[in-house]
Amino acid sequence: MATETTELVIMQLIMAGGNAKSAAMEAIRAAKAGTFDVADAKLKEADSFMVDAHNAQTGMLTKEAQGEHTEVSLLMVHAQDHIMNAITFRDLAGEIVELYRRLE
Repeated sequence: MATETTELVIMQLIMAGGNAKSAAMEAIRAAKAGTFDVADAKLKEADSFMVDAHNAQTGMLTKEAQGEHTEVSLLMVHAQDHIMNAITFRDLAGEIVELYRRLE
């Protein structure tokens, strides 16, 4: 079973991934409406959430490198899945915003 600290980091990863994906989706909607200043701000917001996730992961990786093994649980896999989906979604949102910008 994961420790309370590990579970807290896992929840941070899930929240950061979900928030990044939501902000990226809002960026697409804003670009579709022609409000590119909002779209750009939402992409930056998504990037900020991804930095939060990256920092949480880096902390876990540092502990692992120092010999403090983290048990890989289904919850951990779920968190990593959220992060990977958010990264992909953010990348695609950036491309879609640019497409809408060209169409404008």
